[in-house]
Amino acid sequence: MELLDGKKISSDIKNEIAAEVAKIKARGEKVPHLAAIIVGNDGASLTYVGSKVKACERVGFESTLVKMPSTTSETELLLKIKELNENDNIDGFIVQLPLPQQIDEQKVLMAIHPSKDVDGFHPENFGKMALDMTTFIPATPFGILELLERYNVETKGKHTVVIGRSHIVGRPMSILMGRKGFPGNSTVTLTHSHTKNITQITSQADIIITALGVPNYLKAEMVKDDVVVIDVGITRVADETNEKGYVIVGDVDFENVSKKASYITPVPGGVGPMTIAMLLKNTLLAREMKTLK
Repeated sequence: MELLDGKKISSDIKNEIAAEVAKIKARGEKVPHLAAIIVGNDGASLTYVGSKVKACERVGFESTLVKMPSTTSETELLLKIKELNENDNIDGFIVQLPLPQQIDEQKVLMAIHPSKDVDGFHPENFGKMALDMTTFIPATPFGILELLERYNVETKGKHTVVIGRSHIVGRPMSILMGRKGFPGNSTVTLTHSHTKNITQITSQADIIITALGVPNYLKAEMVKDDVVVIDVGITRVADETNEKGYVIVGDVDFENVSKKASYITPVPGGVGPMTIAMLLKNTLLAREMKTLK
């Protein structure tokens, strides 16, 4: 069994991006600029956005953090998005999800200009991804592809089972794993809450990508020997023996499944760190695409 080490690979990617930024600076050109809007005080979101700001510093990007109160109206947020769309200094930006209930998430994602949508959530970018065109791939799926590629995990002709059909992970992964090229060329089964006999399906899988958010859902008896397991799940589970009062648990019963797997991602330290690295990669791409225009 080999660990797909997202911490190590994301660090490698950040070093590669930092080297690229150093070249941009040496040429006297503008460095990439990533902005993030956060509405409200959700603890997990604040931590995540803070990590993005630190990552920008590390690679030499400029970054802007726009904090808005939880009472922000949809109109106010849309005006802020318009402002960032029109700001030539900003190459890409994200709106941190989830948003307060008074704001329509879909409307917000639609308002971000596709050329600055480094999260890859806009329908135009999603459509381009589905058609194998150059675009921003959502950061988490992009990170999974990068892990598979850098560890040279064979995907051609394999049976990939995706658990979960969210627009952020499950749906894009099901498209990307079936595309022509590497990683890809696999036969994909997309499973979800209405799938019957799921163990029958997962036990035939060569590769399992699970993004369900149910702690320890995937058990050893649900997988075959030498399976490749990508665990996107991340849930805080109360644990009084831990000083934080909780532990981070994935969708996979790691202790037992890892005994059967050929490759597996740990939680934490697997897919999570990759997401931020790929967001930086998308921002670099946004800057390149702008200079090509």
